[in-house]
Amino acid sequence: MQDLLKKLEAINYRFIEVGTLIVDPDIISDMDRYVKLSKEYRDLEEIVGVYKEYKNIYDNLNSAREMLDGEKDPEMREMAKMEIDELEQKKPEVEEKIKYLLIPKDPEDDKNAIMELRAGTGGDEACIFVEDCFRMYTMFFKEMGWKYEIINSSEGSTKGYKEISMNIEGLGLYGMLKFESGVHRVQRVPETESQGRVHTSAITVAVLPEAEEVDFELDMNDVRKDTFRASGAGGQHINKTESAIRLTHIPTGLVVECQDGRSQHKNLAQAISVMRSRLYQQELDRLHEERAAHRKTLVSTGDRSAKIRTYNYPQGRITDHRIGKTIYNLNAFMNGDIQEMIDSLKMAENAEKMKGEEV
Repeated sequence: MQDLLKKLEAINYRFIEVGTLIVDPDIISDMDRYVKLSKEYRDLEEIVGVYKEYKNIYDNLNSAREMLDGEKDPEMREMAKMEIDELEQKKPEVEEKIKYLLIPKDPEDDKNAIMELRAGTGGDEACIFVEDCFRMYTMFFKEMGWKYEIINSSEGSTKGYKEISMNIEGLGLYGMLKFESGVHRVQRVPETESQGRVHTSAITVAVLPEAEEVDFELDMNDVRKDTFRASGAGGQHINKTESAIRLTHIPTGLVVECQDGRSQHKNLAQAISVMRSRLYQQELDRLHEERAAHRKTLVSTGDRSAKIRTYNYPQGRITDHRIGKTIYNLNAFMNGDIQEMIDSLKMAENAEKMKGEEV
């Protein structure tokens, strides 16, 4: 208990220090530093509140024990015993809350994100499922109050999309969506199937934290830019102007295309943002692999080509294979009701982190 209090006292001291800094005129005039300190203040605020609750329990326990040791009156001794029992029951619950709050936060969790959905095995049916998942996610974004913008899309031969990419903005966004990266498998009777047989198709979802220039410096000397005419729906300008952009990162061979914006300037800005984020993600993956050598992480890292979830339409269920969780409410899930699954994945990740801290 003493060790935990010392750690919390240091956090409380930093909280007071940051609170003083964010009202300093010199700090306020330095916007980058002010934003970082304001975020740190908000992050520390919750744990400082729990620290005060824990300190109160600690102080009251000491007072009650002193009373029990020095008091002769049976009635007063009984009151002291009752208070000790009550506080001892409350203490583990607060300690668990503190352990949870002390789990190191992923610095990427508060970032905006880029989400890319691509059809995999299954031909036309996979393209249709890309569209279904795109709808599912955008309905969830609306529920969360997040904004999204399509930055690139390629339609399927009959219906749906071969691929679709979007930029998403919102509070605590990447920390919630990062669990969606991987292969999503669907089992259902396709619209084109006359025999009523269940087919299995798959799509891949990639969620990248949006990288700012301060996160990853992209040297434009390493990038080749090509322009071309956009294809698909989008108005008369589509076939008349070379507004679409293709960027190639020469050192890695990474290619990014953006064609959904109505101007070459906007498509170029979007393409640079996507390229920076993809290269940043590659660097993050390398760091995650290094960490995985010390601690196996089940949920948010690992092989992005791994099958993470199955959507079984005949049985009306969704199963996440990483945590073995099944939800029997497929219709609501495909209408954007995915919060329960995300919460379960976050809990699993935090439980793993807590084990890692104990080790």
